[in-house]
Amino acid sequence: VQIFSYLTEKDRFAEIYRNQLAKRLLNQRSASDDLEKAMIAKLKMQCGTQFTAKLEGMLNDLAVGSDQKTEFETRMREHDTKMDFGVQVLTAGFWPTYPTPEVVIPTDMTQCLDIFSGWHSNKHQQRKLKWVYSLGNATVKAQFGKKTYDLQVSTLQAVALNALNSGTSMTFTELKKVLNLQDEILKPLMHSLSCCKYKVVSKTPSSKKILPTDSFIANSKFSCNMRKIRIPMASLEASHNSKLVEEDRTNAIEASIVRIMKARKTLAHVQLQAEVLSQLAFFKPNPRVIKKRIENLIERDYLERSADNPNVYNYLA
Repeated sequence: VQIFSYLTEKDRFAEIYRNQLAKRLLNQRSASDDLEKAMIAKLKMQCGTQFTAKLEGMLNDLAVGSDQKTEFETRMREHDTKMDFGVQVLTAGFWPTYPTPEVVIPTDMTQCLDIFSGWHSNKHQQRKLKWVYSLGNATVKAQFGKKTYDLQVSTLQAVALNALNSGTSMTFTELKKVLNLQDEILKPLMHSLSCCKYKVVSKTPSSKKILPTDSFIANSKFSCNMRKIRIPMASLEASHNSKLVEEDRTNAIEASIVRIMKARKTLAHVQLQAEVLSQLAFFKPNPRVIKKRIENLIERDYLERSADNPNVYNYLA
């Protein structure tokens, strides 16, 4: 935290920290919830409630979610489903934005989704559910020859394996159509299953790159000494969203300009720029960026240039 106090781009740090915290929490790889809370408390003391509101919201989502999981598990026992199924509900405003591919889900999974949707709608009528399949994970029981394995995979990988379960060969184009996935998602997905350490899927021709002309089939010759195998997949999202950071900065600069001008009514450019820089604690924008935001506010009729001096601005109520 002492090093953190010297950072000039605290907002960018916050975005990266939120992404990494989300990965730790959702993948259950956090060393301790108490340590996470202690770190967030230190950041809160340094920067205020606004800086850590989303981080605290993420931890709260998981705390509330554990109670709902128990209640839903009781409901699931009333239905004859072929799989164990659990859901983690997240509040969209707290968590990073994730890819939401509209993948075609197998019938058994769809049945579980429908049961949860019905249960959740009755319990929270004002909330809208949006499934983020890119964050899900599954344990797939697979048999290769006489050996049975537990494959720990993502939901997208599980859906792809299910599509190849019949033992017939499928081209990349056919898989793309059957699963309803875009190239930028299907390529890393099939790469993880056919080109990495555990090749549970055979690719023709054999290479380290996925091409639209490739064909895939379940690898009947697959063998491994371990019974439980974790097959990682390349992350579909970046460590942080630079575009989102810039949008937040734009909004913060404009809000600061409007606050200052509303209070002062008339102000010279140099004074306005100095006051904006003093108000923005989490980052220090380039003066040219501030000037650009002032011009934008003039175009939108929040401010106007003084008729007597073009370097003086008047606030328009």
